[in-house]
Amino acid sequence: PKVIDDKGKVLRYLTMIKEENKRMHAQVENVLRISQLEKNELTISKDRVELHDLLEDALTHVELIVEDRNGYIKTFFNAESSTVLANETHFTNVIVNILDNAIKYSPDAPEIEVSTENVGTNIILKVKDHGSGMSKAAAKKVFEKFYREHTGNIHNVKGHGLGLAYVKRIVEDHQGHVSVESEKDKGSTFIIKLPLIS
Repeated sequence: PKVIDDKGKVLRYLTMIKEENKRMHAQVENVLRISQLEKNELTISKDRVELHDLLEDALTHVELIVEDRNGYIKTFFNAESSTVLANETHFTNVIVNILDNAIKYSPDAPEIEVSTENVGTNIILKVKDHGSGMSKAAAKKVFEKFYREHTGNIHNVKGHGLGLAYVKRIVEDHQGHVSVESEKDKGSTFIIKLPLIS
């Protein structure tokens, strides 16, 4: 109702809905692909891409939700080199999944920082939120398939717990490593390490 007379906004929202629809389709495909990955039946094609470009793209998928909740995402692209060998679709999904999580587990307005840095021959990507965080026990299990921390009475956290299992699979398929640092009520930081290519 707020934007019905604003043609520009209506078009922007419609485009976003269309894009997200396509992404949901892709996510269904991804669930099927995970099961192939687990049977080692899947090879994911990879190309030279700039991780910073994938990040910019991933941010557009979630900016509306963050805006709507009066939050922000700050970016600190400190890595001078961000060229990696990656599958654009899968790796963008990985980033969107981590951002989705950060938003989902921020009870107040989401305040998220996305940063990159070069360490040796790697690029390190960090996604830090100031949300509800998790216990040490939960942090250990968070990448397991269908694992979801029991969140007491919070019914607004939707999802099937496949997101992070998918993230781990894809990151490892890219010769990378993913981990999380978290503290209850202090937020979480997801860290992805990927090898650079020259």
